[in-house]
Amino acid sequence: MSVTKAFPEGQVFSADCPSRRLLGEITSKWGVLVLIALADGPLRWSGLLRRIGGVSEKMLARTLRSFEAEGLVLRDARPVVPPHVEYSLTDAGREVTDRLVPLVVWAEEYAVRAPIAERD
Repeated sequence: MSVTKAFPEGQVFSADCPSRRLLGEITSKWGVLVLIALADGPLRWSGLLRRIGGVSEKMLARTLRSFEAEGLVLRDARPVVPPHVEYSLTDAGREVTDRLVPLVVWAEEYAVRAPIAERD
C-alpha cells in the first residue's frame, strides 16, 4: 500500500495533526500492553499490574486515565466496600486493539528470529 494513497492529504505528517498525540499514546510501550491486556475481557487494577510486568503504578494510572479520556477504555467503579473497579475496552478500544494484535505477534516472532541488541 502506498503511503501517499493511504494519506492523500498527508495530515498525519503535520505537527499539529490531532491524530499524532493519539498515535503516540496508543503506540507507547505501556499503551500497547494495556490495550492487549484488556483484549480478553475486563481486569481490575491489580490484575493489570500482574499481567503487565514492569509497569509502575504511576504509568498504569496515567495510561488508563488517558485511554479513558480518549474513549478507548471504560472504568467501571462499583460503589462497594472495598472499592471494586474494573477496566475494559470500549468499541473503539477493541477496534484499535484488533489492529495492534498482529503487530505484537509480529514483534514477538521477530524478536525470536533476530534478537535486538541490548542498548545502554
